[in-house]
Amino acid sequence: MRLSPQEKHLAASLKCSHGQNMRFVVVRLKKMNLPSTQHVITTLERVFSFEWATDDVLFYTTMEGLRSRAVFRLDVTSSGNRITCVYEEAEPDVFVEVALSRNRQILTINCSSRSKSEVLLCDVKNSQLEPVVVQPRQQDLLFFLEHWKRWLIILANTGPGQEYQVLQAPVSEPSMASWVPIFVPDPGTVIKDMEVIGDHCVLIATTSTNELILIVVPLTHPKEAYVVQLPSWVCAIETKKPGMAEEQQNVLEFLVSSPVQPPVSCCLHPNNRLLLSGRDGSSTKKQAKYFTTRLEVCSPDGTLVPVTLLHAVPVKGLRKAPLLVHVYGAYGRDLNMEFCPEKRLLLEHGWALAYCHIRGGGERGLSWHRQARVEGKLKGVEDLQTCLHHLFSLGVSAPSLTALTAHSAGAVPVGALCNRDPHLMQAVLLQAPFLDVLGSMENLDLPLTLEDRDEWGDAVGNIKHRQLLASYCPLQNITPQHYPSMLLTTYREDPRIPLAGVLKYTDLLKKAIGTHISSNPKPECAPNIVLNVQPGTNHLGPEDYEQMLMEEALKLAFLYTELGLDRPLISRKRKR
Repeated sequence: MRLSPQEKHLAASLKCSHGQNMRFVVVRLKKMNLPSTQHVITTLERVFSFEWATDDVLFYTTMEGLRSRAVFRLDVTSSGNRITCVYEEAEPDVFVEVALSRNRQILTINCSSRSKSEVLLCDVKNSQLEPVVVQPRQQDLLFFLEHWKRWLIILANTGPGQEYQVLQAPVSEPSMASWVPIFVPDPGTVIKDMEVIGDHCVLIATTSTNELILIVVPLTHPKEAYVVQLPSWVCAIETKKPGMAEEQQNVLEFLVSSPVQPPVSCCLHPNNRLLLSGRDGSSTKKQAKYFTTRLEVCSPDGTLVPVTLLHAVPVKGLRKAPLLVHVYGAYGRDLNMEFCPEKRLLLEHGWALAYCHIRGGGERGLSWHRQARVEGKLKGVEDLQTCLHHLFSLGVSAPSLTALTAHSAGAVPVGALCNRDPHLMQAVLLQAPFLDVLGSMENLDLPLTLEDRDEWGDAVGNIKHRQLLASYCPLQNITPQHYPSMLLTTYREDPRIPLAGVLKYTDLLKKAIGTHISSNPKPECAPNIVLNVQPGTNHLGPEDYEQMLMEEALKLAFLYTELGLDRPLISRKRKR
């Protein structure tokens, strides 16, 4: 939802039930004597991102399938509305969206693929609003920008090791030739995001042990940058977009949370180095009820892999605790560490939760992703395997009490490990799982195949890539042997994960298990392979509250059954 600068108009997108399509509406706010139907200026379909440049000019992008490739300009005038296309992307792997700088002075058109960026900017004070290219795209150059006075503040991967650093350039000369570094993070520190607050650039960053910190860079004296420490339990930060009345306030409002700690509101005042939290400005340190242990595990090639362990009792008391291990490791994205009520429920009932930040994700920077792309994909599997062995060696749980959980591409390292070392876990939970990697990358009719070549390789035009894909693809490497029990939840119309691949994987897995048991002279209990096919297209799971509760209840019931645990007793507090 976006208000125009003088609150004359409101633009909002509405999610359609059981689908990914968005309905978009623009309404008039000022003339309250009009009939309700006349408040609606226009309605549109499939709008993805949108921002007001002025009170009467809106820029927006639209979705075509899974792509956002065109930018349109809506002019709201007394004589009617006028829509014109201002930008259209030609490259099939580039995604386009519009954004507004925090101070509302610059509107940007961001054109990004997995390996390159291009930004066009519009000065909202210029009546022409003509987009100007900041820097033409070039391979392996990624950048984003904010606005400060007469300068662009740029976050670009031009630092040591092609990692992110902060640069500045005049708005009048925005090309790369004018970029000047103003802050380079220390070795081991990774910049995750950037905000410009007044005369300060605030960076969200992680340390070598994956702890979140804030780095404040005074833009008038960038060499005087300082670090703001956050409580050790903080695993996720969500910044708040400023409202109209908050734009001129030099305050960054944000939420901190962890998988087991609900969000806590915080305010950073960069001018006086003050960090406040909670409604009463109290400290976030009082929020820590559980243990957060950060580990580093040495993978076979010597790489240290971060692991975040959440638990309710000291580590020495976890030998008989059930363990739920979370993993992703793809597309340079961090493992989701936001608050989840179901995770807190498990912790309250004696579980330990492990988050393995394997290579392929983005936790340790862009190089962390590069190491496990295409030809390096097996490194993520090796990282996960080593993390499990290390946790068991520390006395954390045991294979018979361990379950793995993953979503989408996170199913690749989990499925590969189930083929490679199935005795490391008792059960597996997979949601919208990507399991037929080779089959998907061979099918050029799928919407993401061309875009995903940067991640998985070219199975059609490169024999070496195809052989590598075949070597670890979960579906291709199913063999008659022992397997853990699995609950696979998939969505019938999910365009990112074809249902056919999940059905084929499930069928082959059941046949392999049957062959193994029938040929094994020693009696062995067959694992339960449960396929839960749900309606809808939402790749991230159900948005309907009741459906979400049913899915989570099924997962919990599956975990407790397969790990042989007693059903937890839920205490009910009586109202006085």
